[in-house]
Amino acid sequence: MANTPYPESYYAASANAAPSRPALQDDVETDVCVIGAGYTGLSSALFLLENGFRVTVLEAARVGFGASGRNGGQIVNSYSRDIDVIERSVGPKQAQLLGQMAFEGGRIIRERVAKYNIQCDLKDGGVFAALTPKQMGHLESQKRLWERFGHTQLELLDQRRIREVVGCEQYVGGMLDMSGGHIHPLNLALGEAAAVESLGGTIYEQSPAVRIERGANPVVHTPQGKVRAKFIIVAGNAYLGNLVPELAAKSMPCGTQVITTEPLGDELAKALLPQDYCVEDCNYLLDYYRLTSDKRLIFGGGVVYGARDPANIEAIIRPKMLKAFPQLKDVKIDYAWTGNFLLTLSRLPQVGRLGDNIYYSQGCSGHGVTYTHLAGKVLAEALRGQAERFDAFADLPHYPFPGGQLLRTPFAALGAWYYGLRDKFGM
Repeated sequence: MANTPYPESYYAASANAAPSRPALQDDVETDVCVIGAGYTGLSSALFLLENGFRVTVLEAARVGFGASGRNGGQIVNSYSRDIDVIERSVGPKQAQLLGQMAFEGGRIIRERVAKYNIQCDLKDGGVFAALTPKQMGHLESQKRLWERFGHTQLELLDQRRIREVVGCEQYVGGMLDMSGGHIHPLNLALGEAAAVESLGGTIYEQSPAVRIERGANPVVHTPQGKVRAKFIIVAGNAYLGNLVPELAAKSMPCGTQVITTEPLGDELAKALLPQDYCVEDCNYLLDYYRLTSDKRLIFGGGVVYGARDPANIEAIIRPKMLKAFPQLKDVKIDYAWTGNFLLTLSRLPQVGRLGDNIYYSQGCSGHGVTYTHLAGKVLAEALRGQAERFDAFADLPHYPFPGGQLLRTPFAALGAWYYGLRDKFGM
């Protein structure tokens, strides 16, 4: 049987020690079978185990193999489309419930880290950096919007103040969110997996779900075994493939690229990010960066529609890094990798149920670190019969990409080109 290792990345190279879990080779029974050991699956499993369910998790590769172990490591609140966009689409009542949940994912992460003593380099503080006065105006509106939903750990930064937290000359201002922050994402996933097992949950690695046998007692088949369950949670996101065709039709895997420098030393690292906050700019095709615990700069950005792996990641991302920090022109890049996230046409997550017993959450659209932790709680609530919050997500409208799977990539790339022009010319 094929053994899929972690891709080469800074995170894999600096991961905490973790066991290699066996592949499923038997027929097992459980209350809930979770497909995918990323954040959505692990969060679901933890909440379910804490409420007395028997849980079995199937992972096609290793824990955190996908976006959960390759992302920028930033704790960013709300959704890929903000609450005001949701409100215009679904009305104030549903938006109120979704708005109340928009800041819960970060709290869940911190609760998990504290409760299970997860060593993942958690740091508080995230900055949204404005490149134009128009973007600064948007941040002012965003602050008022978030405060309307009870989120008050926010500070607007003028040009002087942002220079105090980011050593970059590009920005006209920004907003600091002290409930934001950053983590070592793979170590967070590994710690959550250990917590799942400490509560009696079972995780099988190298065990891809190849077929779901639907019915009153659904069965998930792997190459060498099967799991019979009362409920299934589908949490594969961009790595689900065509296991559930009706989900694949309404989403598209996309790739994003990340590089990591050699260690910069204390003085240079402090010159770039004096308070050790993470940063993302306000462009549609945004750049994001932060420091690691050993004083490297992790810098990411760019989107490859259709999730192809670029031939030279450093050539794509290094110029973006040097535009922000030209003083790094002689710094060596030690790691470069790509990973997939799942994009939806609405840029909002897709949550729902197939039949009576197959639940799913997918399509974080590049905004998944906090949302996936919330999703696990919401899915667990639904399985316990508390569906109000689940229904608030499930009732969001979703549409297939124009032209189906054949044309979804060029249509999305065309849209990104248009918004890239708007970023470039400050429109």
